Amino acid sequence: MASLTRRMVVAGAVLAPFAARAQSWPSGPIRIIVPFPAGGSVDAVARLAQAGLQPRLGTTVVVENRPGASGSTGTAVAAKSPPDGSTWLFTFDNHAVNPVVLPNFPFDNQKDLEPVSLIGTAPYMVATSPAKPYKTLADVIVAAKKAPGKISYGSVGSGSIGHLAMVLLGKQAGIELTHVPYRGGAPAVNDALAGHIDVVNGSVALLTPQVAAGRLRPLWQHGAQRLPAHATVPTVGEAGFPGAEASAWWGCYAPAKTPKDIIERFRTALVASLREQKAARMLTESQQMSLLLTPPDALRKFELEQTRIWGGVVRENGIKGG
Repeated sequence: MASLTRRMVVAGAVLAPFAARAQSWPSGPIRIIVPFPAGGSVDAVARLAQAGLQPRLGTTVVVENRPGASGSTGTAVAAKSPPDGSTWLFTFDNHAVNPVVLPNFPFDNQKDLEPVSLIGTAPYMVATSPAKPYKTLADVIVAAKKAPGKISYGSVGSGSIGHLAMVLLGKQAGIELTHVPYRGGAPAVNDALAGHIDVVNGSVALLTPQVAAGRLRPLWQHGAQRLPAHATVPTVGEAGFPGAEASAWWGCYAPAKTPKDIIERFRTALVASLREQKAARMLTESQQMSLLLTPPDALRKFELEQTRIWGGVVRENGIKGG
């Protein structure tokens, strides 16, 4: 047998603690950071995952809501946490665009976070309170042309895909709408229910429960095709604006340098948890999400493509976040 070289010995000594840590993980509680308020779609995904992760990982899993700055406040907490498998991030589509939208961005998506899994996607949908007069996209366009800037729409934040899709739609339709950014989906929906904003553009996952209960009236979908659960709701393309198609997405990340073994163990438990019958039905039927649960590299590739597409919209329209 060949003798060990000094380099091999040093390398083994360096890697040994990480291997031991991966084998003993988890050794304590785990937190899932949701960078949006409770009650939104990211929060719902995280809490469904929490229920399945705890028995599979044999430890306490806590969901911690850290809203602010279009999701970047809580994401920064995750990015700066120790890479020991005790902190995970569940986030939304703003994630890919925030570096382009927000000034003085405090971390680097690619350098400071490890991708874990692209959980799923769902088209955006626009809805309004039944007390409002709008029943179609055409109604909104007519009203907006009569009173430029008077029609307001809410989104989950500046630079969210819902916001950018409405910017594109406004340009294509030749109308001026007023954007009202929120710190998450739940407060945007609450203001739409109360009539404080004219319409809300949110993921179909966020709006479906309110639409199903009759508390919001759907106006149009931003998907390429009508969803079976919303078969009577036309797409933005059917209304003559195919360039405004847009889908929301949900992803899971870990702090950079989290050991690959730990990431894979967490991802395996996450996939199993969200594929459980109750969780899968809640996501695919109640929230109309397409479950993907991809490997890490697929999430990174998807994220970069989203940054390329929607970052271009941000630059072309001079959009800035708060």
